[in-house]
Amino acid sequence: MTEALTLEQKLAMSAGATMWTTVGYADAGIPSLAMADGPMGIASGRVDERDIALLTPCPTALGASWDIDLNQRVGALVGGEAIRMGVDMVLAPNVNLARSPLAGRAFEYFSEEPLLAGILGAAWATGLQFTGTASVAKHLVCNDSETDRDRMNAVIDERTLREVYLLPFELCAQAGVGGMLTAYNRVNGQWCAEHHHVISTIVKGEWDFPGVMMSDWFGTHSTVATLSAGLDLEMPGPARFLGYKAKDALAQGHVGAERVNDAAARVARAASRFKGEKNALITGKAADDLLVEAAAAGFVLLRNEGDLLPLTPGRDRHVAVIGPNAAAPCYQGGTFAKIAVAPDATRPLEAIMARFADHCRIDYEPGVDPQPRLPAMPVSPARDLGDGHRRGMTIDYYDGQDPDARLIASETRDTNSLVWFAGVHDDVATLGKPARIVASGLFHAEQDGDHLFYLGATGPVVMRIDGRDIVAQVEPIPSSDVMGKLKSGDARSVAVALEVGQSVAIEVEFSYDAARVHGLWYGIRRPDTAQAMLQRAVELASQADAVILMVGETSDASVESKDRSHTRLADEQIALINAVTAANPRTAIIANVGHAFDASWEEKAAAFLIAWYPGEGFGEAIAQVLAGDREPGGRMPVSIARRDQDYPALSLTPDAQGDLSYSEGRRLGYRGMDDPRHTLGAGFGYADIALLAAHRLPDQDDVVRIDITVENRSDRAGSDVIQVYRREPELALAAFTKLNLEPGERRNTTIEIPRRRLQYWCDGWRDIAVPHLFVGRSAADIAFDLSLPVSEPIA
Repeated sequence: MTEALTLEQKLAMSAGATMWTTVGYADAGIPSLAMADGPMGIASGRVDERDIALLTPCPTALGASWDIDLNQRVGALVGGEAIRMGVDMVLAPNVNLARSPLAGRAFEYFSEEPLLAGILGAAWATGLQFTGTASVAKHLVCNDSETDRDRMNAVIDERTLREVYLLPFELCAQAGVGGMLTAYNRVNGQWCAEHHHVISTIVKGEWDFPGVMMSDWFGTHSTVATLSAGLDLEMPGPARFLGYKAKDALAQGHVGAERVNDAAARVARAASRFKGEKNALITGKAADDLLVEAAAAGFVLLRNEGDLLPLTPGRDRHVAVIGPNAAAPCYQGGTFAKIAVAPDATRPLEAIMARFADHCRIDYEPGVDPQPRLPAMPVSPARDLGDGHRRGMTIDYYDGQDPDARLIASETRDTNSLVWFAGVHDDVATLGKPARIVASGLFHAEQDGDHLFYLGATGPVVMRIDGRDIVAQVEPIPSSDVMGKLKSGDARSVAVALEVGQSVAIEVEFSYDAARVHGLWYGIRRPDTAQAMLQRAVELASQADAVILMVGETSDASVESKDRSHTRLADEQIALINAVTAANPRTAIIANVGHAFDASWEEKAAAFLIAWYPGEGFGEAIAQVLAGDREPGGRMPVSIARRDQDYPALSLTPDAQGDLSYSEGRRLGYRGMDDPRHTLGAGFGYADIALLAAHRLPDQDDVVRIDITVENRSDRAGSDVIQVYRREPELALAAFTKLNLEPGERRNTTIEIPRRRLQYWCDGWRDIAVPHLFVGRSAADIAFDLSLPVSEPIA
């Protein structure tokens, strides 16, 4: 396809055309590809709450399912969304590893175990590509944390790099993903976009990967080093270092024509492969049903004293639902890949009330503020723009900062946070020069008392009530600090006394200097006190026969470019757990958290279930699982330590030189913990499924085979995950299978282990002498001990 192009045209293909598209040449049969971010759906490139898309469970929740088929179907669902939104390539899956529970994007990682992450990530990618949409696996490699990610240098030995951190990408390459996205960080001193050893020697050479190697957005630093390393596509466009910016390097012989031809050919092949026929496989009601199924499949039940769960409808006459996450669930983290969820998505509280309403009395108290950082902006527009919106602020865009500046656009935005990017929002916001944006709306007070008004922005901003300034940020933000200010989301607040029934006009005036991105955020907190909220919750708990306590995070607890400082829930939530369980020990705690966390309080409750970030099917799924209509199908995809210091890798802060040592080597997570609170694979369902037997069968085609027998001894259908581990040279998952069994069903099945999973790296792949296999239901469950000698002793 590229034969008809000039060398300069081919060179132009090595950089994006726009923020989200590639360079194409229609007359040469090379179309432009449209991209979007993932992995929990199709993210709006405009970061616009009006661009509604289906929101799937986060990868950690999908990892908790241990279900290959389910992950394929979720990938296919996202592919259908991509087709609906005109997207050809999705930047997903994220197959980095949950190396530390503090990682800001840990909810985007399938697991701390590379084999589980790789198998499920490859399955998700396969499902996506069944629709004709490309999967771009990310972020190659060791982008397992966010602290100083733009300068951090991961210091890692070759064996650990290959056996652990590259393994998920290798499995994605074997699955035929359309591309891979290089990370922002450095590895052993080299930027990932310039890492010839990883990109060319391993991925393109040893793996024979034919797909596109592209940079993360603004993740390139050079021309010659980047092209020479093997990167094919710099994103976004217009070009910064590659594309036409590499013309002189090509002319001077610093980059060869062969390298340019290779890059252009890979982009052209992707255009041919993924701009063709598309097929949305899962849409409509089937998609909605899958979102509920997938959410429940990732719920991990870890405690159930006295068989409190399921809460069989009719058994308890009065059920209390307590906790902020029942009415304000955390569906996802706060990355730039945030999905705009349908505003009518059923919340857990609504679904629980609907499921149990005919059987018992249901009452609710949040117990703590559900929006502790930035509350919503519950206003009506200052003007009717004829767009049908009855909620939100009227946003007016001006082409300058002076009072007589020209009004260039207006829109209604029902959100508490707005972001504008150069090249994306040029139709409304003038970002290339100083300008201003004015947001205005009407607030109606429903209570007497002090209301807190919040305000933040990436430049000077002021908020007025009825024309009176109440809070302001007057200092300008240097252009180099704009992104940092945006990511921090810090806001100022002021209390204003209002009376019930009072209406006030709110105006926010934001003046900014030229920058590639700007943001504005605000909110209103209604009157209440922490003490009063807690007291109401405790009183309700003491009166109820059973309590559903839903705690967890808000979306700003897991954010891009920022890691966490600790593993604990918020202090006020811990206080709520202590008080509610003391008032009523028949409490089931549902943790809506997207990563490993401190669960030292769990034994105070009768039941404990982790829901992760389960997507928009959360409400229906949790109501069905609590009622026993569905099983909690998940098993732990990460381990939870008894103490923070027990995690083999915890701190994510690089040293003064920017180095972050992966000193734990291959013993990350459960592999390096002697006595975790909950290890990899732990969890159980409602059904009683027994693992009756396991023995080795004769090898077949260099594949180790293990025959297992399981039986469902209960009167309800259920599932279980049977896992095979090797204990040498360190504990590691070797294979697994998820089984769904009908009541009373007994089944024999074979688990296959490719020989490669029983090898180690030492200037090549070599067999582990005695890997000491065992079969069980978790990394700590040695139900059947198997020995397996192979050929060569370990060096």
